[in-house]
Amino acid sequence: MLTITGYTAEFIKDPFGILSGERYEFILDIEVPEDDELYSDQGLYLKVIYKVEDERSGIVKADFFEKTTDRYLELEMEDEEKEAVEAFCREHLPEAGK
Repeated sequence: MLTITGYTAEFIKDPFGILSGERYEFILDIEVPEDDELYSDQGLYLKVIYKVEDERSGIVKADFFEKTTDRYLELEMEDEEKEAVEAFCREHLPEAGK
């Protein structure tokens, strides 16, 4: 299971009005146990695009990266981790501004 240790949140502007709803980018600093397949000596962060439209909201895209190298890691979250990240984003949405 991953632990979120820090984050930034930002509203993504759509100057052309192409996208439906509102999108936010969350950069989540995460820690995982050494025995987890996600573990990296370099440290990890998760880049999340979170969408809010009408009464629906959720993760559009989530990518893992090594902290020190910014190298993309082709990994996926387990359902339990995805639920935790969605809840975190939903809770911290007001801090992302507009």
